[in-house]
Amino acid sequence: MFLDGVNWIVDYGNELLWAYILIALLLGLGLYFTIRTKFMQFRMFGEMFRVITEKKDSENGISSFQAFTISTASRVGTGNLTGVALAIAIGGPGAVFWMWLIAIIGMATAFIESTLAQVYKVKDGDQFRGGPAYYMEKAMNKRGLGIVFAILLTLCFGFIFNSVQANTITHAFDDAFGIEPLVLGIIIVVVAAIVIFGGVKRIAKVTQVVVPVMAVLYLILAFYVVITNLTEIPAVFTLIIQNAFGVNEVLGGGIGAAIMQGVRRGLFSNEAGMGSVPNAAATANVSHPAKQGLVQSLGVFFDTIIICSATAFVILLTDVYQLGESEGIALTQSAMATHVGEWAPYFVAIAILFFSFSSIIGNYYYGETNIEFIGNSTAWLNVYRVGVLIMVMFGALAEVSIVWNMADLFMGLMATLNLIVIFFIGKVAFDVLNDYTNQRSTGKNPVFYAKNIPDLKGTECWGHSEEQGKNK
Repeated sequence: MFLDGVNWIVDYGNELLWAYILIALLLGLGLYFTIRTKFMQFRMFGEMFRVITEKKDSENGISSFQAFTISTASRVGTGNLTGVALAIAIGGPGAVFWMWLIAIIGMATAFIESTLAQVYKVKDGDQFRGGPAYYMEKAMNKRGLGIVFAILLTLCFGFIFNSVQANTITHAFDDAFGIEPLVLGIIIVVVAAIVIFGGVKRIAKVTQVVVPVMAVLYLILAFYVVITNLTEIPAVFTLIIQNAFGVNEVLGGGIGAAIMQGVRRGLFSNEAGMGSVPNAAATANVSHPAKQGLVQSLGVFFDTIIICSATAFVILLTDVYQLGESEGIALTQSAMATHVGEWAPYFVAIAILFFSFSSIIGNYYYGETNIEFIGNSTAWLNVYRVGVLIMVMFGALAEVSIVWNMADLFMGLMATLNLIVIFFIGKVAFDVLNDYTNQRSTGKNPVFYAKNIPDLKGTECWGHSEEQGKNK
């Protein structure tokens, strides 16, 4: 009875958020930011690759690439394999188009929120931390609002999303190897505990190795499937577009399902506008805030346009999504098995282990930095760490639908609050981008000082003098 009541509340909240509020906010503000930044995701695409390889200026903080891998560890996970499969199963092939659209315009949104996180970051010993809670306090002077967001993010990423990740791992391994979820859940909890009690530097080191390896291996197999079915790719594109805009879908109401599922799963996968990635962006030691904005914008492209598309093509090049016999990760496993043989589900299970475990690590860190915003208490941090491990165990044993519906609700609440906030303070990011492009046009490697932006207040790490402005 209690669970039925919880499910009703969660379903009603999701319907309200996703049918009436969030789609309009994500698409509307994404287009607004795209226009105000003069289509930065297109004109500065090459610059994104240049800045991601830059080394940090001192021993403080972590590099742009390490910050990119922490955020990618959270982005690249169940959304890329399970989320895409769910979107296609529920919303049809047309959902993929809306996933692409939300990613392309979301690149501008990701730039805004990550640049703001850099501008308003704070020193934490020899590291940096920041994110939406910090720019809500420093740019808007609303610490209470920052605390609300910090609580939402901690619950969403530290607890709910990590349940989703663990749920996907155990279901994939149960289907492929017959391993009991309880046994695998205990193993995941133990390994996660070893990593998360080691701090952000250990997180950065782990994700710096795991993320590229897991992504490359999965993409190699997915691209192999695409290349061996190259003549069918035009038909897949046609299928996606027809289902996104087709007359049958409009008359049957299917276009609404396609849009909603594409936007939901796209946001879950790339997190553009959700307010999560800025927590990783703030940790980087860069000479100019716009550099992390560009890096995290590239992360959205890499996550959705590359990895999610690869999964979508693997599924749509078969007919398994039409049979209704599989859902979530099992659908991806079945599609891959159709292409390359019965060993594929084992490979996908191992891939999802790396994807999802790295997401658990990245998600944990997002919660940690927001716990520290609320109050720098070792006791509360340890309570949070234990809570994360408990929720990982819960997710390992729970039903698929419960954890995904809860994830949608908390994700929607976070994104709504963050999008409204960055709309009001986005001018700072626009000015920072103009400062960056002006310096680049003269051949300089851009360096930012607070004095570069008139009336900029609330910054701690971007002094007015050259010596203060070096992130030291």
